[in-house]
Amino acid sequence: MIYPTRSAVLAAAAGAPVALLIGVMLPARWYAGLAWPVAVLLLTIVDALSGARRGEATLSPLGSASVGATVDAKITVRVRGSGAPGAAQVALAGNALLGLEDDGRLWIPLEGGQGAALMPLVALRRGMARLEAVWLRWRGPLGLVWKQQRIALDGSFAIIPDVRPVRERGAQIFQRHAINGLIAQVDRGDGADFDALVEFRSGMDRRAIDWKQSARHFKLHAKEYRTERNNQIVFAIDAGRQMSEPVGGLPRVDRAVSAMLLTAWVALKLGDRVALNAFDSRPRIASGLISGVPAFAELQRLAAAIDYSTEETNYTFALTTLATRLTRRSMIVLFTEFTDLTSADFMVRAAARIVEKHLLLVVVLRDEEVEAIADQLPETPDDVTRAVTAAALLRDRRLALARLQHLGVHVIESDYDKVGETLVAGYVDLKRRNLL
Repeated sequence: MIYPTRSAVLAAAAGAPVALLIGVMLPARWYAGLAWPVAVLLLTIVDALSGARRGEATLSPLGSASVGATVDAKITVRVRGSGAPGAAQVALAGNALLGLEDDGRLWIPLEGGQGAALMPLVALRRGMARLEAVWLRWRGPLGLVWKQQRIALDGSFAIIPDVRPVRERGAQIFQRHAINGLIAQVDRGDGADFDALVEFRSGMDRRAIDWKQSARHFKLHAKEYRTERNNQIVFAIDAGRQMSEPVGGLPRVDRAVSAMLLTAWVALKLGDRVALNAFDSRPRIASGLISGVPAFAELQRLAAAIDYSTEETNYTFALTTLATRLTRRSMIVLFTEFTDLTSADFMVRAAARIVEKHLLLVVVLRDEEVEAIADQLPETPDDVTRAVTAAALLRDRRLALARLQHLGVHVIESDYDKVGETLVAGYVDLKRRNLL
């Protein structure tokens, strides 16, 4: 495709006043005013027929990328023919999973008709990202025409859950809460599994005294316990409509998946068993319990299959189905979001049945946008309306969380960028207190 540049259009438009002046001053020689636009037209045709006429563009293969990360795509350009330009512009077309800076446009300097550059691609959502085509264009030798080509691409790569917190901070967080660190202080004596019978010492719990064994040995003996390590941790991720909304540039469900993977990795390292469930209007993913750090790859594969949904969340169906599959007391970590009292009421009712047998931990992300609107000083009547509405939403949210806490549900409300570490600290605290 060949079409005029802005320079050619401006050059042709610049001759219009001259042609008008000639037509007014010399009506008999009006045709002389057409000399300028005709000259520009002829030069444009010459520019289109000269110089390089064919271009090529290739994209280097891309591996997988974590959601929210930025990857660099290397684009190599080659313009064939004599009179190769000094630079060419490319425009990359991708699907909705990718964010492209400057609409995917990039200038690439050429030397001898060849050049390469890196284009940053932002992984916005999980799934299979596709780069479908690239438009390549360059100016003619006179700068009056664009020569453009559309080149089809077969570039695709997987956008997977963000495991960077596990790689970058996982070891550090685990050392902070390691079994021979904080938990070691209560590993013996305050657990649930019987470990040994020892002589009673000052400072031990008197309720642990075994009176039968004490009478047999004529000394006070007490039972010593150790912390149970094979607890069942079930992560239930709400993938409904409200969890698909973005917070901090990423959907809430992706924030939840990242925090889940970090906590699951720590739990597997501490010897607990982990399962994953995802639901919206009905259960979508229901895995079995896994144990051992090598099983983390399977958990990551399951997390990558959690889809973005536009359906409303059915807490009753999902949590009741989950409870029927659990045969022993477990810790259920529920990632969810609610904005109205109706959906919150359904969640509270479902949670009331869960806490009768299991330990329930609800994790929600702070809505910083709503809080900012509520705290902003109003300047117009519209600002007052928005502030009142935001305050009402926050009040309903706090009321729902308070109702959960009164039922015995443990609640974590965290900033989106700190939810992983906050959840790990909460999990370890519940484990140290032997509430599992």
